[in-house]
Amino acid sequence: MGLLSKKDAALIKDPLADNNPITIQVLGICSALAITAELEAAIVMSVSVLFVLGIGNVVISLMRNIIPSKIRIIVQLIVVAALVIIVDQVLKAFAYELSKTLSVFVGLIITNCIIMGRFEAFALGNGPWRSFLDGIGNSLGYGVILIIVAFFRELLGAGTLLGIKVLGDPIEKTGVYKYGYENNGFMLLAPMALIVVGIIIWVQRTRNKALIED
Repeated sequence: MGLLSKKDAALIKDPLADNNPITIQVLGICSALAITAELEAAIVMSVSVLFVLGIGNVVISLMRNIIPSKIRIIVQLIVVAALVIIVDQVLKAFAYELSKTLSVFVGLIITNCIIMGRFEAFALGNGPWRSFLDGIGNSLGYGVILIIVAFFRELLGAGTLLGIKVLGDPIEKTGVYKYGYENNGFMLLAPMALIVVGIIIWVQRTRNKALIED
């Protein structure tokens, strides 16, 4: 961060901790529940949002003085939709099987509250460079939570990471004991994502008492 001023560096660092878009602002929570059963899917979604929000913020910032206020939401949707189409086509070209898994959720990036919120709250009132940093910071904050949640859900729910077996073979059900990990799929259920996010929020507020609401 030595090349950035304190204010610019804060645009990246704050969303990673005390102003995280998921755990503090409670935005983008749906994808944290929906696509975190697999670590690979969470990583791809994080990178996709990084691209869309980083580039989108810059585009909206560059256009902010020529966008009529009455149609600014429509313009924002067009910009994010165009970027999401690019992401979708790249996934279909280079990771087709994964694109089929994420197809619905990639499309829903268009309505991700984090993206529309940063367009409206920041990009419309700041220059391209600061808007870019804001987009990178918030998308990294979003991605970190997704990856943490997916890490524990896949590891404890399937005994794998990125599809690679980590915790050994399942315990046999035939009465013959075999050392390994019994996969009951409990952590793969959507409610467990909410519980993991809740634990992250608890840890975050334990470390920083200022985040605790009265």
